[in-house]
Amino acid sequence: MQFAGRVRSFAVMVDVSAKTATLRTASARGTVLFPKDVFDRVLAEGSVKGDIVTIAQVAGIQAAKHTSSLLPLCHPLPLDSVRLSIVPDEAVHSFQVSAQVTTSTCKTGVEMEALTAVSIACLTIYDMTKSYSHAISIQNIALSYKTGGKSDFAQ
Repeated sequence: MQFAGRVRSFAVMVDVSAKTATLRTASARGTVLFPKDVFDRVLAEGSVKGDIVTIAQVAGIQAAKHTSSLLPLCHPLPLDSVRLSIVPDEAVHSFQVSAQVTTSTCKTGVEMEALTAVSIACLTIYDMTKSYSHAISIQNIALSYKTGGKSDFAQ
């Protein structure tokens, strides 16, 4: 593959041994958007698979814990906490999903864990509601903020 005139044909897990372990936090968000009639049905009937919000929260937490197994160059991290919020938004016929992840003993951040948690929670909502319609979309998965390390980020 070529980038800016160079050939890059290697993969490296970044060496973080010289970094300082600090409290690191990250938050990510995403949206599962439904056609209005499908959203109304989801709110009224739920899913035959069970409690949509609880199952999606558990899936997101599990995903955050296994991020390094899914992303080959991601460091495995001991997580202090993973919290997922999944809130229906009737104004736009959606579920708004957010995750907050923290670690206090790491030399690298937890933004990948937060993004993975949101992605899998959104996919779980899709899986649990796809029997009503396949016109459901997952949108706007993004990092909201991160703290700790070299730089902070807020969007």
